[in-house]
Amino acid sequence: MKALGNAVVRWRKLILIGTFLGFLAAGAYGASVADSLSSGGFQDTDSESAIAAQYLDAEFGVSTPAMALVITTASGSVDDPAVAALGVEISRQLAAEEGVTGTTSYWELGSPAALKSTDGTRALIFASVEGTQGEVLTRSGELAEEYRGTTDGIEVLVGGTGPLFAEVTDTIESDLATAEAIAFPLTGILLVIIFGSLVAASLPLLMGGLAIVGTLAILQVISGLTEVSIFALNLTTALGLGLAIDYSLFVVSRYREELALGFAPHDAVVRTTQTAGRTVLFSAATVAASLSAMLVFDLAFLRSFGYAGIAVVAMAAFGATIVLPAMLAVLGHRIEKGRVRKVNPVNSESGIWHRIALAVMHRPIRIAGIAILFLIVLGLPFLRVQLGQSDDRILPETANARIVGDILREDFTSFESTPLDAVIIGNRGSEPTVASYAAALSSVENVARVDALSGTYVGGTLVAEPTPANARFSNGADTYLSIVTSVDSISPEAETLVAAVRAIETPFDVQVGGAAADFVDTKASLFSSLPWAIFIIATVTFVLLFLMFGSVVVPLKAVVLNILSLSATFGALVWIFQDGNLAGFIGFTSTGSIDLTMPILIFVIAFGLSMDYEVFLLSRIKEEYDKTGDNEASVALGLEKTGRIVTAAAVLIAVVFIAFATSGVMTIQMFGIGMTLAVLVDAFIVRATLVPAFMTLAGSLNWWAPKWMVRLHSRIGISESVELDPMPASASDGVFSEA
Repeated sequence: MKALGNAVVRWRKLILIGTFLGFLAAGAYGASVADSLSSGGFQDTDSESAIAAQYLDAEFGVSTPAMALVITTASGSVDDPAVAALGVEISRQLAAEEGVTGTTSYWELGSPAALKSTDGTRALIFASVEGTQGEVLTRSGELAEEYRGTTDGIEVLVGGTGPLFAEVTDTIESDLATAEAIAFPLTGILLVIIFGSLVAASLPLLMGGLAIVGTLAILQVISGLTEVSIFALNLTTALGLGLAIDYSLFVVSRYREELALGFAPHDAVVRTTQTAGRTVLFSAATVAASLSAMLVFDLAFLRSFGYAGIAVVAMAAFGATIVLPAMLAVLGHRIEKGRVRKVNPVNSESGIWHRIALAVMHRPIRIAGIAILFLIVLGLPFLRVQLGQSDDRILPETANARIVGDILREDFTSFESTPLDAVIIGNRGSEPTVASYAAALSSVENVARVDALSGTYVGGTLVAEPTPANARFSNGADTYLSIVTSVDSISPEAETLVAAVRAIETPFDVQVGGAAADFVDTKASLFSSLPWAIFIIATVTFVLLFLMFGSVVVPLKAVVLNILSLSATFGALVWIFQDGNLAGFIGFTSTGSIDLTMPILIFVIAFGLSMDYEVFLLSRIKEEYDKTGDNEASVALGLEKTGRIVTAAAVLIAVVFIAFATSGVMTIQMFGIGMTLAVLVDAFIVRATLVPAFMTLAGSLNWWAPKWMVRLHSRIGISESVELDPMPASASDGVFSEA
């Protein structure tokens, strides 16, 4: 690291010129990245439901309806000739649109009661759109804008999965601009207060901009190779700004400390790179290791956060260890320019964090017990978590897709837009056998009816002979059946229904698809990959911390405390979003469940950030312990020298995340609030109380490892202890306040 520091000082101007040109190029290349990102990625493409959907699309030209049109007449009934004529015309016109593979409507299917509202003033039209999940959502969103409106007193509302995610995408892009408009000024003001200097405060923001713009360019490249979700943009902004601030705080604070000790600016840069730079690299490695666990999931949505997260960590680390030191070497003492308040040197043994550490270490069992009890109480609601999938209720009640979803739930008796599909692949079987299968399906609890080539079945009985419309269930070789349910496709009842349908024995190969089956398969896919993700996070974290500190106690403590901290966050999310507390204040509609991807996403990202703070604190404690061998003194001094940085960084990144709580999309609100809680709990409870308490109780065991691991660490470990040049004779007795 000393060689790196010397190289940065020597080539500082060239580094800054190259970075500036690269920033301009990345900005130009990545500016349109949103157009390259996908609105889909929520499906395991190898699951049974995905195979069924692919077969339906390829062999029958049929896909799950992406659009649901609600035709509403202001007077009379949807059976009036004028309304019926307009409904048929809309359906036929929509069927002729590019990308639309077919439509069905109340009037063309013989006026089934399930497609008419209970008061008779509304009827439904469904449309299927071809293409990948992302293409379907994009095209149906475009069509929704075209067909939405009122003609001759007849109103057309358009919803469904396609228009829903089109609105979500538009809302996210708008919310992203709002979040940035809130986060950047607020963090700028806080940084000025923390550093007391306009120049020093501007550096973390510059590094944040570099990390974000660089990551957008990287995502543009990745999107040309694989599917990347547009939701990754939120993580790019939040994590890019947050990590850049974290790392810059640590580097700039250490640099000012070295200046206060009397070192010349260039020497101070080298020493800062040797110490803070090394810590930043290890911290970035632990965060990236956590985020890499996202890549094991089969959902492109979650993998996208892995791509964005690893890229933004790399960019933030590059900025903090290369670009920022080069800027400091150029600025020298001018980093104090634009001073708005004086930051006085303080005695490291009389600071507030030193006193907090001593207070905790004098009563470690009592304080640790209170903190643990508090976290457990916060986490208790998570024991009754209900996992679900997001639907139109993630949008405000005024959103078009939400309005249609509410109408379908309140005014219609069955869930026509989200049927199950039983696709008989490769061996159609005899018509009587298929008819018997259809009758058996219709007898399953919560099945409203089954439509098949041989007619319509309800309660095990054929209730309607086949019409020309039933011909769509055959392509001449194979057949499929449509199973209309009477329960929400994202519910425990729907999960039971899918299991019951798949349990029916048949003499032919059947693949069951549809919205409810997709939910079941997605849940199974996530749960099957989750143990691997946890294993990767725990193992890589343990290995990296062992390589850094040569201890097995420190990594184990870090993992246990992080899990305890995150359980409190998850409990709070259940209380807020699943139970609906604070719904009016925050502005969301509770569905009685938590989106099943959110706990995974928050766990991985928050775990990485927790390790970020852990490395900051432990690296300074270990540095002091290696000098003195005094456990309690090193803990107190380490907490004093990093406590302000960690808490300031936590507050700043909390501002970034809480800005996302202003979003109009409930999942983004959940992500913002969940990450804010996780960061603040970790910084103010775990780092301030539990870490010093446990390190006091463990004593010298903090740095213990079996002898064979000690020998291993001596060979391959990367010790945090570094050979620093001696202090100059002019060194001051105090150091600058870290924040």
